[in-house]
Amino acid sequence: MEARRTADLDRTSTTTERADLPSVVREAAAPVPPVAFLVSAYPALSHAFIEREVVALRQAGVVVETFTVRGPGADARLSAVSRAEAERTTALLGRPVTAYAGALLELVRTRPAALLHGLATAWRSGPRTARAKVWQHFYLVEAALLVQHLRRRGVRHVHVHFANNGADVARLAVALGRAVDGPDAGWRWTFSMHGPTEFTDPVGHDLAAKVRSAAAVACISDYCRDELAALVEAGETDHLGLVRMGVDVTRFAPAADRRAGREPGPLRLLFVGRLVPEKGPSDLLAAVALLRAAGRDLDVVVIGNGPLREQLAAEVAGQDLQDVVRLLGPVGQDDLPAWYEWADVFCLPSYAEGVPVVLMEAMATELPVVTTRIAGIPELVRDGDTGLLVEPGRPELVAAAVERLAAAPQERAELGRRARRRIVEEFQPAENAARLVALWRRTAGRRGAGPA
Repeated sequence: MEARRTADLDRTSTTTERADLPSVVREAAAPVPPVAFLVSAYPALSHAFIEREVVALRQAGVVVETFTVRGPGADARLSAVSRAEAERTTALLGRPVTAYAGALLELVRTRPAALLHGLATAWRSGPRTARAKVWQHFYLVEAALLVQHLRRRGVRHVHVHFANNGADVARLAVALGRAVDGPDAGWRWTFSMHGPTEFTDPVGHDLAAKVRSAAAVACISDYCRDELAALVEAGETDHLGLVRMGVDVTRFAPAADRRAGREPGPLRLLFVGRLVPEKGPSDLLAAVALLRAAGRDLDVVVIGNGPLREQLAAEVAGQDLQDVVRLLGPVGQDDLPAWYEWADVFCLPSYAEGVPVVLMEAMATELPVVTTRIAGIPELVRDGDTGLLVEPGRPELVAAAVERLAAAPQERAELGRRARRRIVEEFQPAENAARLVALWRRTAGRRGAGPA
């Protein structure tokens, strides 16, 4: 199985993906059909990397319409780009009942057979449970509304981030679109695969069927692509491509020289991420407690929000870390670069990840990182070269890595400089938007298999 997967994936490493970046960027600048981006929540503070991808595609000349299943939350408006995206993004949920009824009635009046096809497709889609079937029919209503919008805007390609409910809606929308306009009208859907949530429950996410149904799948890491290849048969992976996420290296600018010029003081340790168990914030606090007990002077800032916030506040108090740790809550993209410049070390002791964009942001500012050896992270952070990797669930190893960097300012600077070079080489939005366009082009003739 492993040999088959490796050979299969080698065949999908196209000349486009191996080409020098300037030629790929020039190709991305050529006109391509308009595309709709559909995300479960957009814009969102944790989805800033999608904003960057959308902006990069538009700058390359691609017409991108944005849709969200749910409306943006309050934290989605913490930056100028997010506010602008919120204004131009169409939400599928939260509309008057008449909007959904109108979309369905339009199908009944003009293409009743298409609605029947959509109902049959919804019944065949998703896990084989009664609850899942009911939800698929809810998604069909959202899909009908989406198709109405897309047809009016002249868009036939839907691209989704994450294989969640947005992917369900897109799959059904394409089934409806093909039934309305015919199989040769250009309706197709593609998606970007991140993980790790979908990998923990591939059956519940109907992941294998979505991989077969999509015209193309953009995997953010080799690890991710390998996980998907294991779900399908040989010959069903030609449409899987490597398209990484990226950060703006001008916005997240190098700051090592400014850090080196500061007066000596406590080691400044930074965490940025959702306050959820899989990000390991409790392990961070445990490591801080160990470092403090060993006499290390620290100033720790935790940026982010989530269900663990109250628990973490209690842990800070319980470990007597109130004078060391600040829980700042969410911070917008406009303000994040200053915090990366403030820090001496960035720490993300995660248990489950795709490839964290916050690591890319930190590394772009030449900030040395301590993180865990899981999933796609080693493709970004090379242990001892562009950061330090430890095993997950080991606060003592986190503490040891931070102490190593605390005692070695020169090593911090060298790791930071190499880290930025790594980001510049492979993790910029323009280059990866170009790779995404190249993947779409390469798979233009693929319709996908399965219900859609």
